[in-house]
Amino acid sequence: MNQKLTLNIEEDQLHFLLHHKNYGFKDEAEMIKVALQKLQSELEAQDLQESAQLYAEIYEEDAELQELTETACAYFKET
Repeated sequence: MNQKLTLNIEEDQLHFLLHHKNYGFKDEAEMIKVALQKLQSELEAQDLQESAQLYAEIYEEDAELQELTETACAYFKET
C-alpha cells in the first residue's frame, strides 16, 4: 500500500533526488524506497552484529555455559 509523505530536505539532497535518472532510478520515489531499504538492511545487520558480540561476551565470561556447549558438541559427535 503506497502512501504519500511530505519531507523537508536540504537543498543538496533535493538536487541529488532530482538527478535520479543519472543513477538509474525511474523517479524520486524509487530512489527513496531503495535508499530506505538499504538503510533498514544496514541497521538490522548492525543490530545482529551487536547481538552476536553480546552473546560472544556472555559466552566468554560463563565457564558453565562453555562446559555445557562442549558437552553438547561431544554428544553430537558421538551420535
